[in-house]
Amino acid sequence: MVLAELVVVHSRAIAPTRRVALGEMHLPTEPEPGFGLLLLGCVAAAHVRSLDPDLRDDLVRLMHEVERGRRIVQPRLRHRFQNDRVGLLRSTHRLVGEGERIIPQIEDRDAPIPQVLGAVYAVGTLPLAVRPRAMEVVRRALRWPGEVDDRLIAHLSGRPAGPSLPVGADPRRWALGVFALDAAAAQDRRAVQQRFRELLRDAHPDHGAASEGAALRIAELAEARRILLT
Repeated sequence: MVLAELVVVHSRAIAPTRRVALGEMHLPTEPEPGFGLLLLGCVAAAHVRSLDPDLRDDLVRLMHEVERGRRIVQPRLRHRFQNDRVGLLRSTHRLVGEGERIIPQIEDRDAPIPQVLGAVYAVGTLPLAVRPRAMEVVRRALRWPGEVDDRLIAHLSGRPAGPSLPVGADPRRWALGVFALDAAAAQDRRAVQQRFRELLRDAHPDHGAASEGAALRIAELAEARRILLT
């Protein structure tokens, strides 16, 4: 199921003139955080590391102007934003739901600047009241150091950044999966506490677990315990 879609239309990398436009868009903003906003964040996060550092100051200014609905002087980041799409390439980005998972499908045409610009200009198509929230998601994405995966989705949505906690999942079912408990066993608070201590010991580097990823695993266990004991 396609939850959100953004088509960025842009010139080829070797073209003498650099242009960018927006194509078809389906960017739901409700319920929060909004699948459309999550998609814009994924597009930005997927391409920001390829952005020339010399262009970042202009990007920050552009985001500020778009968020406030100001007139945008062109070109920006060496690309001219336009409505005409004739003769340009299309990059299609989607957020797809598969069961309880939300999967970003980000098309890469070796054109990172148009994709980041497309995400920013797409914010400008949203109602003014929504733009601050949308742009904050994009800003959060631009600071993301990792891959475009479940952890990014969790980060953008403001939920615990664990790969096992997809947006839209039932929290209790997720917690039962983390603890490998069935619903009947989870009714016993002492059993939940005991299982937490066992898994925490297994996850802690002091007991032989790998240091990499330990903090995330421990935070995941703590969140699962909170859910089951609430």
